[in-house]
Amino acid sequence: MAAERVLEIKNVSKCYGDNPVLNQVSLSVNRGEIHALVGENGAGKSTLMNILFGMPVIHETGGFTGEIWVNGNKAEFKSPRDAMKAGIGMVHQEFMLLPGFSVAENVKLNREPTKPNLISRVAGQKLESLDRRQMGLDTRQALDRIDMDVDEWLPLVGMPVGHRQFIEIAREIDKTDLSLLVLDEPTAVLTETEASSLLAILKHLAESGVSALFISHRLDEVFEVADTITVLRDGEVVCTVPKKEARMETIAELMVGRKLGKLKSAGPGRAGGNQAILEVKNLSVDMPGEYVNNVSFSVRKGEIFGIGGLAGHGKLGVANGLMGLYRASGTVICDGKEIPLNDPNAALEAGLVLLSEDRRGVGLLLDESIENNIAMPSIVGRNKFVRRLGPLPVSIEDRKAIRKHAENMISLLDIKCTGPEQAVRRLSGGNQQKVCVAKAITMEPKVLLVSEPTRGIDIGAKERVLNVIRQLNEEKGITVVMTSSELAELRSMCDRIAIMYNGKIQGILSPDAPDAEFGLCMAGGGGEAND
Repeated sequence: MAAERVLEIKNVSKCYGDNPVLNQVSLSVNRGEIHALVGENGAGKSTLMNILFGMPVIHETGGFTGEIWVNGNKAEFKSPRDAMKAGIGMVHQEFMLLPGFSVAENVKLNREPTKPNLISRVAGQKLESLDRRQMGLDTRQALDRIDMDVDEWLPLVGMPVGHRQFIEIAREIDKTDLSLLVLDEPTAVLTETEASSLLAILKHLAESGVSALFISHRLDEVFEVADTITVLRDGEVVCTVPKKEARMETIAELMVGRKLGKLKSAGPGRAGGNQAILEVKNLSVDMPGEYVNNVSFSVRKGEIFGIGGLAGHGKLGVANGLMGLYRASGTVICDGKEIPLNDPNAALEAGLVLLSEDRRGVGLLLDESIENNIAMPSIVGRNKFVRRLGPLPVSIEDRKAIRKHAENMISLLDIKCTGPEQAVRRLSGGNQQKVCVAKAITMEPKVLLVSEPTRGIDIGAKERVLNVIRQLNEEKGITVVMTSSELAELRSMCDRIAIMYNGKIQGILSPDAPDAEFGLCMAGGGGEAND
């Protein structure tokens, strides 16, 4: 008996202006199947999902060609509401939740159960009251299906990002007619434990008959959970293969269209002996979920200094505190001069530049062009890309220089775009991250604070971004403080690695230290170290 098709995408093509994004893409998903879609940033994955979910941006830009069939019916979705009515749920890469609402209000948004009241009995169903009891019961049932032990009436604001991701999933599985769940990078913001829980939930949903279209850059997760893998490159399907017949190395090379080189092992870089360029003494940072408590360390001039540890133990708080983005206390000395804390301008003037882990919230002006995003901080903070207006004491932007520099950055980082003038909002997540890297490079920092530089980007882009950071360190002598959740990434890049636990540094280790030492520090057993 042939497998029942939940989704068929047939010869779908899409252009933005003269720029082709998808070309004759076809794939299918069977009932109860987990179908993984992989590819580099800019390969067209998000555009394909926007088409599938009826997102307005598709229709506002000329629509698409090809056909989509859902549960045997030809679909012509004009809005996400149409897609949801057809049984499609989607967990987006960027959260689609309302922070001021409770968990239950987010899960039941636009599908709230109601009950009659005195007024509605006269004026009609539209004036019925919210049935809050039923809202709570439905939400509790959805949360229990994903083993999430959180009060359904708890406000969403202040919740960890991992909790928010699971609430997004609870919202989708609460829909009684759900037949296909689309997940766009669902584990990008999760810890390893949370990611494992999510994959287990996905398998359980598949066993119950719910199909999944799973988009991820983490190939180890793809090979753990998928039944079928489709590789998308430059808007075209390169191959579709059963997971049992695939090899991880082959899939990675098909994604990028070339054999992947290896990152250089961490080495001495340009570190100049024990000369310290950055000294941090008794730093405490009040950052929600990343509290830092009385931390001290020094960074040698020209080295790449890593900060690692499990999520929520303070590693992200260090850079944010140094840059004045969250309230901090302590002493920070850069190149022999003390930097006033809680003052981002003072940090920038001292030569500190942050590549934030929150690219959309902090790192980018989404409605501005690529070239403006790259140049604007340097115009304001470094007086770059400006020229005098004749003999007058007036300076204006040097648009020619801005354009030329942006084109150089686009080439260096392989930013997939229509050109320097394209709005950053229209880029894929990984290409947005590359714009953040370009912006940080352009600031010419003494010390580059890099937080989660490869979060949410594909394997080929990751290789390029990390090699650019190493190149800046080796060729320009820029000191780097690199925070990452991926220990293997830190060990491939850094000269020394500080491991944080419960807001403190448990140890500062060599990248070639035994795995057991790293594990001990991450578990809080390394003994506090402050040098």
